[in-house]
Amino acid sequence: MIVELKEKFELSIKQGEITLVPPAEETDKGLYYLSNLDQNIAVIVQTVYCFKSDDKGKERVAEVIKEALAKVLVQYYPLAGRLTISSKGKLIVNCTGEGAVFVEATADCEMEDIGDITKPDPMTLGKLVYNIPGAKNILEIPPLVAQVTNFKCGGFILGLAMNHCMFDGLGAMEFVNSWGETARGLPLAVPPFTDRRVLEARNPPLITFPHHEFAEIEDISDTCNLYQEEMLYKSFCFEPDKLERLKRKAMEEGALKKCTTFEALSGFVWKARTGALKLQPDQKTKLLFAVDGRSRFNPPLPKGYFGNGIVLTNSLCSAGELMERPLSFAVGLVQKAVNMVTDEYMRSAIDYFEATRARPSLTSTLLITTWSRLSFHTTDFGWGEPIQSGPVSLPEKEVTLFLSHGKERKSINVLLGLPGPAMLKFQELMEI
Repeated sequence: MIVELKEKFELSIKQGEITLVPPAEETDKGLYYLSNLDQNIAVIVQTVYCFKSDDKGKERVAEVIKEALAKVLVQYYPLAGRLTISSKGKLIVNCTGEGAVFVEATADCEMEDIGDITKPDPMTLGKLVYNIPGAKNILEIPPLVAQVTNFKCGGFILGLAMNHCMFDGLGAMEFVNSWGETARGLPLAVPPFTDRRVLEARNPPLITFPHHEFAEIEDISDTCNLYQEEMLYKSFCFEPDKLERLKRKAMEEGALKKCTTFEALSGFVWKARTGALKLQPDQKTKLLFAVDGRSRFNPPLPKGYFGNGIVLTNSLCSAGELMERPLSFAVGLVQKAVNMVTDEYMRSAIDYFEATRARPSLTSTLLITTWSRLSFHTTDFGWGEPIQSGPVSLPEKEVTLFLSHGKERKSINVLLGLPGPAMLKFQELMEI
């Protein structure tokens, strides 16, 4: 009965005036360089942060957040600009100083009516993030759009739409936490390092690795047809003991001496999803995931690097081999993909894009994005840390998200969408 009520719950939001928030002081104008690592992931990422508000100045929530945004944009000034295409045909920011888009909204319910946001629910959560009406492409969407929604209980939700080309998860987390520090009158713990030319391509480009992450795979399993079915989104919680069991299972035949939680979980999910989609044995399948290259570059990227410091790495094999071989095989492939990411591999990837302008292909691919190490839960605008936070939706059907979960943040929520019949099979395969 309760489930039915929750399914019927419809969030009603009344949006107020849409305003632009420019930096509080004069900032650099002109064109701002985006690196080749920024070019590949120009998608809008929408996230929500739920805050309880006591009576202490709850009517000033939007005003405090808006004022702090103007101040923090002085250091993060490219976010106040607009995306455009450079003379070389690449994304670049025109630092116009126009400002971020800011909207205050009110909801006709209590915040708890929204329930658990650990499962993407674009219908409900999408209303908590402002969408630019009539925008036909990302050039028509400002890099940062913020909406503060006030609820009857006094709580509020901050909904953000940010372009991934501006920063990766770590950079986004540092920005949002800096914004919170500014709201609380504190200096920035990690000021942004804004010069992205440290990741410029070599001249001439030097490609020293095969970059299978860009490889187009033939879809002999006709998964396009399967994806005509309605998508189901589910999250699967892996508590610490289940994660330990998974690691033991990955090492039980002795093929691996050790493995990380990420490697074990990635191999397990890749294998289960391949089985759930019933890929043909000869179907090539690819696993893509991002590795944080900040400390792997030589020299390492400067602290507070404001941009994408992540590099996509990959594993590739046939579906038949993935399903027939033990879990250690899949986990071993993940391990090799992690170890492949060296300074030279990353420079080669940057140069590969420079020479080819290729985009990573997602046919017959699982793309894992890991947010489990990101401390989005520490953001505080003066009303304490969020009681929950998470994504509004998954950017592509091939994306699976790993999120930390629970008070200790030692559990991992695996979040993904699959066509209905495949999701039922995937649920079975999740049992260990």
